Order: sequence, then structure tokens, then C-alpha cells
Amino acid sequence: MDDSAPTRTQPQIYTAPRTDVSQNQGQFRIHLNFPGRAVPDHDDHGYGPLATVVESFMDPGTLIRMHQHRNEEIISWVPDGVMRHDDRQGNELVTDSDHLMVMGAGSGFWHAEETFADDPPLRMLQIFVRPHSLDLEPDIQHEPIPDAVPNEWRHLFGPEDGDAPLSVRNDVNFYDCRLDAGATVTLPSRPAWDTYLYVFDGAVTAGDDETEIGYTESGLVTAEDDVSVTATEESIIVAFCLNPDAPITRQGTIGR
Repeated sequence: MDDSAPTRTQPQIYTAPRTDVSQNQGQFRIHLNFPGRAVPDHDDHGYGPLATVVESFMDPGTLIRMHQHRNEEIISWVPDGVMRHDDRQGNELVTDSDHLMVMGAGSGFWHAEETFADDPPLRMLQIFVRPHSLDLEPDIQHEPIPDAVPNEWRHLFGPEDGDAPLSVRNDVNFYDCRLDAGATVTLPSRPAWDTYLYVFDGAVTAGDDETEIGYTESGLVTAEDDVSVTATEESIIVAFCLNPDAPITRQGTIGR
């Protein structure tokens, strides 16, 4: 045996059940997922630049009145239905399965959200990224996104110097994937970065030991080996490939 040969470790996957942190405001309900809580003895509810991933529900005919955010990047991912946005900069935008919105709150950004009475019930993710610096220039991006291809990752946002359709002001890449039952993909990865997986719909197994991750459950992969994900039923999954050592700020209105 060659003692100088490198050893290949099994991927470390920390899993977390559906969050028990929620708020119910009647027509508007949220469940807050904290990626850092998946790791034992981790002293931060977030994980590096990823502060929280919020599962949000809005009934038809719901208005969330004009309010301000500061010092956080807020991404609205809508796999089905519509989320209507307006703001004090005069934007009136509709985010749906064909569009993604990134709101860089920076030093302060006022906006409102709404569903009309004839809109379908809305379930979406609102993702809170910690920016690298405080009081950046407020900014909003609202762009069409590539058509989804079954069983393939779709890269939707990333750092400002990347090639994703939209960008955030820190080291986070975001992907989504619609998996057929029995289909397998490899988690997005990058050397020295970690990957957070969230199952929006369905159920999957991950890694060589086939770790089970079910509906609205999550897993954090902290090793550099490739990790495969297999759908045990038709599934929608999202993944965040992020730099855990990126410089961060923690003064966001919600994410912190």
C-alpha cells in the first residue's frame, strides 16, 4: 500500500427537517429556513453569505404594503403563479416562472408585494443574501430566465463577476432543477465552497449513503467530493453553492 496516496473522504451531509420557525399573518404565511442550523455547534443561523431561505405563501387578493429593507439582497424565486411588485422607484413588475427578481436593498429600498384576487395561490422562495459591504447603492434586477430543462441544473444568479442571468453582491450561486422520479444529478460544487440543498417539492436521496431529504427538508454539503442527488419521486430542488469564508455584513432588515 502506498502511504503517500491521498485519501478520499466521504462527503459530509448535514440534514435538517422542515423548519419550525414560522409566522402566520392570515393571507401571508412564511417558514424561515436557516442553513447554519443544520451544522451542529454552528454559532450562526445563516451560513456564510446565505442568511435565510424563506418559504412564502400568499393567498389570492393579498397586499403586503410598502415597507423598507436595508443591507440585504432579496431574491424572489417563483416556480408557479405570480408575485406582483411595485416600489418607490416607479417599478411595477411581475415575477413568475419565467422571471427572477433580485432586490439589492443596500442603503434602503421601499417596495410592496401583491397578488390579485384572480391570481392563483402563491408559494415561492424569498432568499436573503448578506452583502459584502454595508449601505451599497440600492438596485433592482428583474430579468427573464432560461427555460427549464428536465433533470438539468439551471444557473439563475451568482456573484457580480459571474455568468448567471442575475447577480448578487456576494459569493453565492443559485440553481434550480426539476427532477423526474428516478433521475440523478450531481450537486453544483466549487473547490473550497459548500453547497446547501433545499427540496421545494418531492423527495430525494443524496450521496453514496443515500441520505434521505424530503419535502421542504434541506442538506448542507461541506466536503469537496461530488455528491449525487436522486429523486425518489418527481421533485423540484434548489441548490446554493457558496463561499463560507466570504466577507459578510449582518445588518439586514430580515436576513441578518
